[in-house]
Amino acid sequence: MRSLRAAVLVGVMALSAAACGDTTESGGDKASGAAGKPVTVQAANGAVTIPATPKRIVSLSPTHTETLFAIGAGKQVVAADEYSTFPAGVPKTKLSGFKPNAEAIIGYKPDLVVLSDDLDGIVKALTKVKIPVLLEPAPTKLDEAYDEITDLGQATGRAADAKKLTDGMRTSIQQAVAAAKPGAAGKPAGKQLSYYHELDNQLHTVTSKTFIGQVYGLFGLSNVADKAEKAAGGYPQLSREYLLKSNPDLIFLADTKCCGQNEAAVAKRSGWQDLTAVKDKSVIPLDDDIASRWGPRLPEFVKVIGAAVQKASAGA
Repeated sequence: MRSLRAAVLVGVMALSAAACGDTTESGGDKASGAAGKPVTVQAANGAVTIPATPKRIVSLSPTHTETLFAIGAGKQVVAADEYSTFPAGVPKTKLSGFKPNAEAIIGYKPDLVVLSDDLDGIVKALTKVKIPVLLEPAPTKLDEAYDEITDLGQATGRAADAKKLTDGMRTSIQQAVAAAKPGAAGKPAGKQLSYYHELDNQLHTVTSKTFIGQVYGLFGLSNVADKAEKAAGGYPQLSREYLLKSNPDLIFLADTKCCGQNEAAVAKRSGWQDLTAVKDKSVIPLDDDIASRWGPRLPEFVKVIGAAVQKASAGA
């Protein structure tokens, strides 16, 4: 039976990011909502007009909560969902992005609601009472993640801050990838490394078609899950036998918080002590939250992958 951990991650990360990114301002004004002027953002739910710079934002997405704070709009956030755990000081509430309650959200008197999924018709329910809603789904590629940050910057009057953030993210990610490429720092090119990204200790994972998989793809890594049964859905559950036969060079654990997994725990699993990744000490613990979000802390995830690739390549 699929764990709650995997269900939550699949619900968030498997979404397609349709129509995100393009932004326009009403009346041809390019002030990005400055001085309280209306701004129209092209989100996944269409063209959304925010009449004035929002002062009471409700965020039902941990990733978007992080972004709002990173671009300087944190003081404008009056309520965030139960999974919005970063940064410190986030006004976390019992609001749920997976079971949204329109009445509870309206109770915070928001002038903007940001979410990553339209569950139970929440977008229509809020729009009906004239609350602007930005639907910014989980992206399928990096450019879409940057576009969503741009959208939030436009919507909150923080366009310049959003651009600074995305520029910094791009630079950091490019540097991490470049440092790990074959030939970097005079290192010879070795074999293509394979990896397994663990979502929970029931062996739920991701394929190369997912956003997470594409992040790993920046390093030219081969995903052992791509040929697994039900891999087409992007989030297959591997069998123990399949994983052992695949014998990945690198194992990344995105279940250190939820499921208490680490290198020692993995080594105790039946048969796992013979895996290349375990023998070579290439089992890499990840921060569950950072590894499942596509916002400001994405470069941290990329740097961890890059460091692991460099280490494994040096020992190849």
